[in-house]
Amino acid sequence: MAGKGGLPPFSLAAQSVKWLQKVPSSSSRHVHLIDTPLLVFNAHLYIPQTDKRDFLVGLEKKYQQRWKDEHLFEIDAPPPAERESQPKWFGTFPYPYMNGSLHLGHGFSISKIEFNAGYQRMLGKRALFPVGMHCTGMPIKAASDKLVREIELFGENFERYTEDEPDPPATDATAPVQAEQSSAVDRAKKGKVAAKATGLTYQFQIMESIGVPREEIKKFADPYYWLSYFPPITKQDCSDAGLRVDWRRSFITTDANPYYDAFVRWQINKLRTLGKIKFGERYTIYSPKDGQPCMDHDRQSGEALNPQEYTGLKIEVVEWSPEAAAALKDVVAGKKVYLVAATLRPETMYGQTNCFVGTSIKYGLFPVNETDVYLCTYRAARNMAFQGITSPAHQVNQLAEIEGSKLIGTKVKAPFAINPDVYVLPMDNVLATKGTGVVTSVPSDSPDDYATLMDLKKKPEFYKVKPEWVAPEPIPVLSTPTYGEMTAPALIQKLKIQSQKDVKQLAEAKELAYKEGFYQGTMSVGEFKGLSVQEAKPKVRAKMIEAGLAFAYCEPEGLVISRSGDECVVALLDQYYLDYGEASWKEQAEKCLAQMETYSTETRHAFQGVLNWLNQWACARTYGLGSKIPWDPQFLVESLSDSTIYMSYYTVSHLLHGGTFDGSKPGTLGITADQMTDEVWEFIFGQETAYPKNTSIPHDKLDTLKNEFTYFYPVDIRSSGKDLIPNHLTFAIYNHTALFPEKYWPRSFRANGHLMLNGKKMSKSTGNSLTLRQAIDKFGADATRLTLADAGDGIEDANFEEKTANAAILRVHTLIEWCQEMLDPNNTKANLRPENSPKDSYHDKVFENEINESINLTKAAYEGTMYKEALRTGFYELQSTRDWYREVTADVGMHAGLIKYWIKTAALLVAPIAPHFAEHLWTDLLKEPKSIQLALWPETSAPVERTVIDSAGYMRSTLKSIRDAEISMSKKGGKGAKMKGMAFDPAKPKAVRVFVATKYPDWQETCIEILKGATDMNTGVVDDAKVREEITKKGLIKDKKTMPFVMNIKKRISEFGAAVALNRTLPFSEKEALEIILPYLKRNLNFVEGEVVLADDVKGKEGPGYIPAIIETAEPGTPAFIFWNV
Repeated sequence: MAGKGGLPPFSLAAQSVKWLQKVPSSSSRHVHLIDTPLLVFNAHLYIPQTDKRDFLVGLEKKYQQRWKDEHLFEIDAPPPAERESQPKWFGTFPYPYMNGSLHLGHGFSISKIEFNAGYQRMLGKRALFPVGMHCTGMPIKAASDKLVREIELFGENFERYTEDEPDPPATDATAPVQAEQSSAVDRAKKGKVAAKATGLTYQFQIMESIGVPREEIKKFADPYYWLSYFPPITKQDCSDAGLRVDWRRSFITTDANPYYDAFVRWQINKLRTLGKIKFGERYTIYSPKDGQPCMDHDRQSGEALNPQEYTGLKIEVVEWSPEAAAALKDVVAGKKVYLVAATLRPETMYGQTNCFVGTSIKYGLFPVNETDVYLCTYRAARNMAFQGITSPAHQVNQLAEIEGSKLIGTKVKAPFAINPDVYVLPMDNVLATKGTGVVTSVPSDSPDDYATLMDLKKKPEFYKVKPEWVAPEPIPVLSTPTYGEMTAPALIQKLKIQSQKDVKQLAEAKELAYKEGFYQGTMSVGEFKGLSVQEAKPKVRAKMIEAGLAFAYCEPEGLVISRSGDECVVALLDQYYLDYGEASWKEQAEKCLAQMETYSTETRHAFQGVLNWLNQWACARTYGLGSKIPWDPQFLVESLSDSTIYMSYYTVSHLLHGGTFDGSKPGTLGITADQMTDEVWEFIFGQETAYPKNTSIPHDKLDTLKNEFTYFYPVDIRSSGKDLIPNHLTFAIYNHTALFPEKYWPRSFRANGHLMLNGKKMSKSTGNSLTLRQAIDKFGADATRLTLADAGDGIEDANFEEKTANAAILRVHTLIEWCQEMLDPNNTKANLRPENSPKDSYHDKVFENEINESINLTKAAYEGTMYKEALRTGFYELQSTRDWYREVTADVGMHAGLIKYWIKTAALLVAPIAPHFAEHLWTDLLKEPKSIQLALWPETSAPVERTVIDSAGYMRSTLKSIRDAEISMSKKGGKGAKMKGMAFDPAKPKAVRVFVATKYPDWQETCIEILKGATDMNTGVVDDAKVREEITKKGLIKDKKTMPFVMNIKKRISEFGAAVALNRTLPFSEKEALEIILPYLKRNLNFVEGEVVLADDVKGKEGPGYIPAIIETAEPGTPAFIFWNV
């Protein structure tokens, strides 16, 4: 439809009109939309006018300044003597990384804690919500190094850059790199991978896209400049969003902050002393380009992927195929060549019948030593080079390359096989991106192998194989209860798999075969015959490795790309690691989790899953920003290892360096960073009660620090995106159990899903993206906050809908105007009864009870951190309650006292989510002397009367049914419109008669009694056989109405429980309720006459307004009604 001014509809996605302006003052580092008097455009949503938004933003700025001036969010621990009477709440979310402004996803995660902080304040608690800034790790350093190269290339202001500039080089020396031949793996332009997220090629372009002026970009070549640039922006964005943050406690990480550096030093030293940090050889995800382990926060993609360990099987070449011999005879002369297959099932190797390769895959030959050569994919060889398998270490020396098709027909010796002489055969489904590209075939237990072997047997000419190559039949290796000794053939038959092209069914069959074999299988052959597969697997593997027929091989579980654009490998390194998964430590972590609230079973199960697989984690690196390992300063503490217990640092940071992010100035206690020794930290955070011996810090200051910690700790709730469960959140559990007494272990963790924008995944490259700043500028703080609350609460992905945000602007503005009118003593049009008049009408009673019900329901929602629900009950439905009251009392007026009670309640219930709006109602309209940030949760004016609530709900639903039916008749139009056999003309004077039943039909009562006798009232389980038997006895089984009625009641039992579903008595008089609403019904739908009658009193009566067939349909709770013309 046309907008204001008659603008025609058009595609904003195509036109994307934006007016940009650099705004000075504190927001000068952001790009803003010009606030034109006519229109504002955005790629997502067209907003025709901004006057209402601007009015609300003006209020927001006003109240934010007041809160700041009154220091309302600066929360300190009370003196020890007052602690028992001063309850606390301490909530945190993972500190954001300082390589850009916060995006709306950050805002969504923050909101889950921030709304809670607002609610907890209303419970009279000292609610502490601090926000720090994370700078540790690779991303900032990698980006700054890119800028260094781009400045060399284009000049310090990039003035030599032109649009037709060629792509940046594929390799970029962002860190020390061990020499390796990387031409094959670097064929893709790895330097551009990071830019794919934005669609931009160079780092300086990315900086411009986030609002950094070009002339300032050169400063970001210094990685530490980022640490001074983005934290103030983060603080400003959060403040403009109205967040209740104690900014005195904010800080940055790395050695740029000497206080935090000292804190991390204590943490790492203590973990080492406790034996939690170890040094030794272990597998880890590793970036050859960066020359160091690549942990989750160092990755551009592949987060939460770990090393996958295989058995590398050495399949010796006995006789090359003619094509392979011709291609390789000079290369491998005098050497032993082994095709290397990676298997997860070494115990099945007795049953090998052949070896598979992909015909279109290119394989390399790589020297292992002076005499042996391995044949596999380049990718696998690259992994082997960093595991000490091939020589020289960390180099990939490829002797030759050959296509898989040329290997077909090569005769090989399968190790440990009952029939060792087998052939290399073709397979369609071999992947070059998983394993080694060589697949050893055990058709008795692998559905893929069996299906492929059968295809080759059926069509040897088509696949260009000789019959003798495919002659071997499957060999029994193990036996299972379900599938016997031939698991794969049994599953192929069961799932009706026709060929190797049935990929989906084969995947299902593979999972079934592997699970059945591992958990239920027993070995049928070999040295370990009779043992379970679980026992035999490691024994067979050890024997093969001992015999020199196999070796341990690892690779990432999937594709992992580092921040520098490098495809990572698994390396076997001597390194420092946190010994996660160690039995006693894991037991402590599980105990901590068991005591914690996780707010959903999905979240708890996710944590339990991670605890089951998580083990040793590399905690040191050589490249990036961070704190140095105290005892080995060539290494830095890895970014997911210096951020596990920093929540405790919040408790004292404001005393150490309040007012500065980087600790450049001592805080109120005057303590310097060098005074913060391990002994001091241990006194503050540990169980040590004796004062440190070697410190110059006065005892009273040490007591102040310890008092802050012991008051606010433990963390009451930590909320985060679900993607941090596999790393940061689980690490936090482990580290807390190691470093703190049990009373300081975290009390609850909450996880939310990712945030979509307008129903689609947020992505800069597609333009479907919004920063927190852009949302605030576009919609204002409260509308943004309301929409974040409305986006969703569970662990599943949520959705920020811009139309909802835009509608919130109008709703809030309209509500303010209405409240202002209602509270204006000079407003004669408000239709209010005096405040001191009786409030004893039925509608007054319903209104007051529904306000009180909203208070209770909304509190329950906030307690469960379900903010969408809190918004529904405490904002939207509360307004619906007001709307209904206003309608039904239009003839007599609303009660002024109840309206004031409603406004006060409305302000308080939404205050945690929309504090600026609530503050305006509270202080400007209601004239409360103190800020709403100091107000307590409202008490109900009286206990909720359930019968009043139920009768009101019944009244509204009945009214809706009558209204819908009348509208439906009106749409049918004029003469001839019929209602169950009776002519009715909506355009003529009309009347309505409502028929109320006091009891159910006898056959229904009989069915209910039968169900009561056949149902367990505690569990709701229904004995269906008994129900059918009793219904048959009563002669009701043949009645077509009976079973649908029974099924409906059973459904209600499953939804509401047996007690509710089988209770057929209403707690109020339907007739009285409908007689109360009848005047409104007549007035609202223009009925000339109206009447409520008991159905039993008019049974069989005929005439205008009486139709026996309709009257008989009335049931308790479901009245019947008839329209007729008068």
